Amino acid sequence: MKNVLKSIYTGLIFIFLYAPMVVLIILSFNKSKSRAKWGGFTIQWYVKLFHNSVVMQALINTLLIAFLSALIACIIGTIAALAMNKMGMFARSAMLGVTNIPMLNADIVTGISLMLLFLFFRFKFGFMTILLSHITFNISYVILSVMPRIKKMNPSNYEAALDLGATPVYAFFKVILPDIWPGVLSGFLMAFTMSLDDFIITHFSKGPGVDTISTKVYAQLKKGIDPEMYALSTLIFISVLALLLLINTLPAGGKKKEKAK
Repeated sequence: MKNVLKSIYTGLIFIFLYAPMVVLIILSFNKSKSRAKWGGFTIQWYVKLFHNSVVMQALINTLLIAFLSALIACIIGTIAALAMNKMGMFARSAMLGVTNIPMLNADIVTGISLMLLFLFFRFKFGFMTILLSHITFNISYVILSVMPRIKKMNPSNYEAALDLGATPVYAFFKVILPDIWPGVLSGFLMAFTMSLDDFIITHFSKGPGVDTISTKVYAQLKKGIDPEMYALSTLIFISVLALLLLINTLPAGGKKKEKAK
C-alpha cells in the first residue's frame, strides 16, 4: 500500500510538471487557432514560424543575450570567486552575503533599480542595456556554483606548479581551471537558463524595437498569442530536453569506457 501511494504521489508530481508542456505541444500541431477546439493535425505553424522575421529576431536576441551574458558572467564570477577565496573569513562571508542579494531580491526591484541606473547615466535603452542587466544578476549564480569547487580544490597543486617553473597564467589554466571546471560549467548553464527565462528585468531594461521571446509573448497577450509561439516553445523545450539527456548520458558512457580499459 505504501509503495502504491508513493507511485501515485510521484505520478501526480510529473503530471503537474509536464501536463502543461504536453498541452502546449499538442496545440502547436492544432490546425485551428482556437485553444478549445481540435481542427486537425498540421505543421503549418512551424513553417510560418521560420518565415516570421519578427519572432525569429526575438529568438536570436534571446539566445545571443543569454549566451553572451552567461559567458561574461562566468569570467567575472570565476575571478570574483577566486579572489573571495583568498580573503579572510569575515570579509569572505560579507562578500558572499552581498553577492547573494541579487538572487534573494525581487526581480521587479532589481529591474526598476537597473532602469533608474541607466537613466541616471543616460544610457540608450536597447540590446546593450539588456545584456548589462543580465550579466549583473547572472554573476551571483556563477559565484554560487564556483565557490564550492574552489573550497574543495587542493592549493598545494597550484603552488607545486609554480615551484616547477610554471607561470601563474599557465598554472591557472592547467591546474586550477580543470579542478573548478564542473562548477564553471554548472554556473554557465544556470546563468544561460536564468537569462533565457527572464522577463521582468528585461522588460524594464529593454528599449523600443528590441524584444526577446518573453517580452514578445507579453506583447501578444492583449490580442492573443499566435500559434507560432506554441511551435517555438515546443522547439525550445525539445532542445533543452535533448541537451539534458546528452549531458547526463555522456559521463556514463565515459565511465563505461574507463571500466572496459
